[in-house]
Amino acid sequence: MTDPAPSPWNIANLVTMVRIALVPVFAWALLVDDGTSVTWRLVATGIFAAAALSDKIDGYLARSRGLVTDLGKILDPIADKALVGSALVLLWWPLGELPWWVPVVILARELGITVMRMAMLRYAVMPASRGGKIKTVLQIVAILLFLLPLAHLPQAVLVVAWIAMGAAVVVTVVTGVDYVVQGWRIRRDARRTGTGR
Repeated sequence: MTDPAPSPWNIANLVTMVRIALVPVFAWALLVDDGTSVTWRLVATGIFAAAALSDKIDGYLARSRGLVTDLGKILDPIADKALVGSALVLLWWPLGELPWWVPVVILARELGITVMRMAMLRYAVMPASRGGKIKTVLQIVAILLFLLPLAHLPQAVLVVAWIAMGAAVVVTVVTGVDYVVQGWRIRRDARRTGTGR
């Protein structure tokens, strides 16, 4: 007798849903007084940090309690991309604190690799790589730094923020290329062996 499948309305998925619900709250807090309020910038930074941390919490709950569901697999990447995407876009426009190419490069990579991984399901599941995890950490750290009221902080903080964002962009591009190469190899091998569906 097999164990029943976990309910999609479990604690892990609820945490993910809360993360999605926090995105508009975060965006509102960031844009109070056109992003010039020190207090609200710190509030927005705190919300972003809490939402980013919840990604680790829901993943831990899902794995440790056997609560992995198809709904969770769908919602988790949506929540992550909504959070990171909203922060990057708002820091570009209307706040003007990032150049346009930063969100374009990062979001184009994220969307492109997500589409590719879905297309590759006919051949194999492409797991998240170690480089992909490093990329995520760098993106979160860089965004957190840019969310701070940098105009009221020492210039060194801005320099560190740009170094972190530059590293995040480079690793984002490099890991994206690596995924494409992996995908090409998986597709090639599957066609050779006739295992593709």
